[in-house]
Amino acid sequence: MIASTRFSVLDRSRTREGHDASRALRDTVDLAREAEALGFHRFWVAEHHGVPGVAGSAPTVLAAAVAAATSTIRVGTGGVMLPNHRPLVVAEQFGVLASLFPGRIDMGLGRSVGFTDGVRRALGHGKEDAEDFPGRLAELLGWIDGTQQVHPGVRARPAEGLRIPAYVLAIGEGASVAAAAGLPLVIGDLRGREKVLRAIEVYRRDFRPSARAERPEVIVAGTVAVAGTEEAARRLLVPEAWAMAQARTRGDFPPLAPAERVEALAMTAKERGLYEQGLTGHVHGTEDQVAGQLERAIRETGADEVLVTTSTYDREGLVDSLRRLSRIVRPPERDRDDGPVRSLDVRQPPDHTTRDRRGREA
Repeated sequence: MIASTRFSVLDRSRTREGHDASRALRDTVDLAREAEALGFHRFWVAEHHGVPGVAGSAPTVLAAAVAAATSTIRVGTGGVMLPNHRPLVVAEQFGVLASLFPGRIDMGLGRSVGFTDGVRRALGHGKEDAEDFPGRLAELLGWIDGTQQVHPGVRARPAEGLRIPAYVLAIGEGASVAAAAGLPLVIGDLRGREKVLRAIEVYRRDFRPSARAERPEVIVAGTVAVAGTEEAARRLLVPEAWAMAQARTRGDFPPLAPAERVEALAMTAKERGLYEQGLTGHVHGTEDQVAGQLERAIRETGADEVLVTTSTYDREGLVDSLRRLSRIVRPPERDRDDGPVRSLDVRQPPDHTTRDRRGREA
């Protein structure tokens, strides 16, 4: 199953202790170059506002930098949080991207709002805006397709008429929105397998074919860490697990700390419990172990694609993990010395396939 599944990369531009935000953004661009060289299908960036541990606050701007620094890999957002923006502006931004980098831009869209009340007030958008996500999504697609009727006489330039693949990001409840809109679903994370499976079932059951997708398409997202030993892979997970524990105990999502410093900390019982919880359930281990875990995840979810992310302090370990992952997911017949590997999608579909690649019914 791995050999017939696309693999892509999401990077959230996590900051690290001792390194500023500009370094995190440059690291993202460097990682995109590495992902392209390894043959991954797409590279996405994220949107977070007012978060000390994340530098990626302007995904379309960062996507432009990534696209300019690469040449073949698809580039997109995972995602633009639509409640934070006017649909017209989002359409225009993606129109510019798609015009500058034709055939390479993906528009991943989410419904989350700010991390804290203060951030939401600063953005001028609250939780109620997330409830209007289906309406904002329809308006956005209308701007691109040239069918919107909300603002007669206004047209989105240069987006109107361009082919910009759209994806709906969901943790669970957003699956029904993707189904109703007839769009591919990006769902995570792999740790909450039962919740993910329920959402995928709803998505496939309720999917309405559209001009953008004839059949349901599922991309599952999750953390993947690969190393020479299981313990080394586990240590790659340590910095993010500690950051999540701090976020849930102190309300602050900090820069990543080195694994050795985290492991030496005297944690409270609550912190320890949340930290250990943050280490469990992720796809991690040696290449053989990860291959088995990915096979199971793909088999259970029927995923068309896996979107992997790894947030860790150790950049060398992160790049090594990505390289090891590429060896796992690259089909053996592509390892022959018969030219460069163009994509880890072994079938090399056109710009954006809408086929259900496993032949499942909607």
